[in-house]
Amino acid sequence: MNVVNLELYKLRHKHLFLMVALFLLVEIGWAFMASSMSVSRNPDNGGWEPLIAMLSSMNGLFLPILSAICVSRICDMEHKGNTWKLLLTASVRRGKLYAAKYISASIIMLWACMLQVLAIIAFGIINGIGQSVPLFLLIRFLIGTALTNMIIIALQQWVSMAVKNQAFALSLGMVGGFLGLVADLLPSGVRRIFVWSYYTGLCPITQSYISEKMQFIVRDISSLLPVAAMLIVAGIVIYLAGSIHVSRQEV
Repeated sequence: MNVVNLELYKLRHKHLFLMVALFLLVEIGWAFMASSMSVSRNPDNGGWEPLIAMLSSMNGLFLPILSAICVSRICDMEHKGNTWKLLLTASVRRGKLYAAKYISASIIMLWACMLQVLAIIAFGIINGIGQSVPLFLLIRFLIGTALTNMIIIALQQWVSMAVKNQAFALSLGMVGGFLGLVADLLPSGVRRIFVWSYYTGLCPITQSYISEKMQFIVRDISSLLPVAAMLIVAGIVIYLAGSIHVSRQEV
């Protein structure tokens, strides 16, 4: 835990939490504006479901890029400062440092997820949604988004730690954002391959057209549990592969 605290301490001048909040402000504003326009055209769809579904769709574009930026900012300190040898001399194992950076990035992105949940609640209350706040749906949204973030962070950190030039990691984040945006247009078999597609894949709300009208349907949680389990296994494999690879690299 001391190594995690040290990582967070090193980030004190990078203002990552503020950057995340400002980045999310753009996404949330865009998502809620689109949701308001959708509800104005279809008043029957007014409720919490469109807010959650729209924000999940926007997450596919924004959060991969945000994750790439956060992970790159956390990992480039050792590359730019050339502190790997100093840390190894101080008997800090690379595997332990790798874990500390992963936990730090996950904490920052969990902060992003919590801000989104609070924004949904605030927007719904301000706009007078008659239904009570759907805490269970919001918890499912939070867990699904956080889980997808953690797997993407594992992938981004592997690239950021293994390759000194952070342009590669940021490019991966941009490609992920594109794939997350268009994922729902791909065949289901292809969509499952790309981890960035699970912002909508694990969303508790799905969209369907019935009688040429868009309807928002609450997914059965039992249908998402196998997907979540598969993602957890994939995330563990990606994390371990990255940690082992970086630990064996020459410095």
